[in-house]
Amino acid sequence: MAEPHPVRVSGQALGSAAPAMDFPSPLPPSEPTDGDRRPGAVHEPATDSLDDLSTLYTLTDRLTAADSLEAALTGLLEDGAELVGARRGMVVLQQDSTPGTTVGHGLDHSALGALETVPAAQVLEQPPGGAPCGDRYQEVARQLGIGAAYALPLAGYGTVVWFYDEAAAARPSEREQRLATRYTASAARVIGKALEHERVRRTADALRRGLLPDRLPRIPGVQLAARCRNGALGGEAAGNDWYDAMALPDNALALTVGSVTGGGPDAAAAMGRLRAALRAYAVLEGEDPVAVLGDLELLLKSTEPARSATALYAYVEPKTRQLSLAGAGQCPPLLVTTYGASFVETSLSAPLGMLSCWEAPGVELRADRGDVLLMYTEGLARGCGPSLHAGQTRLRAAAADAPRDVRGDADRFCAYLLDACGPAESDPSDDIVLLAARFE
Repeated sequence: MAEPHPVRVSGQALGSAAPAMDFPSPLPPSEPTDGDRRPGAVHEPATDSLDDLSTLYTLTDRLTAADSLEAALTGLLEDGAELVGARRGMVVLQQDSTPGTTVGHGLDHSALGALETVPAAQVLEQPPGGAPCGDRYQEVARQLGIGAAYALPLAGYGTVVWFYDEAAAARPSEREQRLATRYTASAARVIGKALEHERVRRTADALRRGLLPDRLPRIPGVQLAARCRNGALGGEAAGNDWYDAMALPDNALALTVGSVTGGGPDAAAAMGRLRAALRAYAVLEGEDPVAVLGDLELLLKSTEPARSATALYAYVEPKTRQLSLAGAGQCPPLLVTTYGASFVETSLSAPLGMLSCWEAPGVELRADRGDVLLMYTEGLARGCGPSLHAGQTRLRAAAADAPRDVRGDADRFCAYLLDACGPAESDPSDDIVLLAARFE
């Protein structure tokens, strides 16, 4: 929709700036008139300004508790509709970080899409109680049964609009207008903070995606697949997990997963630096996983002294199916065979950066054709159960019980495990990384 214009309500022009967050002056006792008695409207007598203060406090407190930008916008629409006696509404954000963001209330996708085709001026300049103006708005209003609109600005972030079925019902009482205006001013501050959080989250997500491999190498004798689900930006360990797979000389393969402490863009940048360094060490001495992680430890202490990291590194020879592994505080990988699934114990060492001198034993083994090596980060195991140990037990059982045709495809196997025992996407408390290598 085009840029919203000031809205004229009850003879006063509302500009793009929201009114200051002051509290309403005492209101004289009054009873609602017949015209104010609409479904959903606030009808209680305005006998004391404390009633208004209580209403504003309750609504603002509820809005502040929203856990996402969409939840805040939805709450604004729903509670605002109660204040002004409307049944439907929408918020149009005019923000560089969220271009064209529109959220509706009481409107399905088709109705919201139809309203988005109406020029903003035709919707937002309509006087309360007046007939729809503009050819396109009249056409959409007839389709959706809209008689009029009541709009308020969101302090430069956009505009909120509530729709009425009949034009005669589109004039809230003075008290309702006062409450709606001040509530919208309060909501604008909440929306502004949510927009800033969303902007930082998008920046961090873009950084995460840019730091992870965009494709996995194709090596004869091994089939690779990976999954990565980023946790919420505010999570204690979100935005810092990585995976990587790299073709090495002599047809060898380097596999790694790991995690850096902290969250947000800084942790994501640190993760990217460690992953890049690990690739270099893999080329230099990749056949010795302990040496690779030892070099990574020295780098971490030199460049990121305030951080620690967990890592798991595997050197794979696909032709002979020989594996050499070492881990630093990372969850042990699973080796899934036709006989079940078992952990490869590589977590006997502390995380990188935690000890004055890091040491870890290496593990060597040989896989059979059809076996799958599964490397994963802690987020998957913690999401599988009430504790890390319980989650690992459930993950092992799910891997062992996977159907044969699922185990025969590394990509399907990752999807199966994520669906069988991964946390719901609505609970993004931690990053989740899976890297599977199936030997052929």
